[in-house]
Amino acid sequence: MTEAEKILWQELPNKKLGVKFRRLHVVGCYIPDFVCLPLKLIIEVDGGIHLKQKERDNMRDERLNLSGTLRFTNGKVIGNIKEVCLEIRNVIENLRS
Repeated sequence: MTEAEKILWQELPNKKLGVKFRRLHVVGCYIPDFVCLPLKLIIEVDGGIHLKQKERDNMRDERLNLSGTLRFTNGKVIGNIKEVCLEIRNVIENLRS
């Protein structure tokens, strides 16, 4: 795991955000960083390489056909984990209602 993934993973296990997340769980032919199966929500923590492959990432997200994919840069996770968690909580609440 990258440093950013480690930081985010500290916030996701044991239903800290109200739902269960799995790390590196196979979904179709992809292995997302984190996934909440009941809500069909994927969270990806992207390094610099993803700036060059946005179209490829978008196609992948469409193929997964889930409720949504949240993408955060390594810098945002490392620099502002509280804001990242708030955004994830908001999406969880919207998907539950």
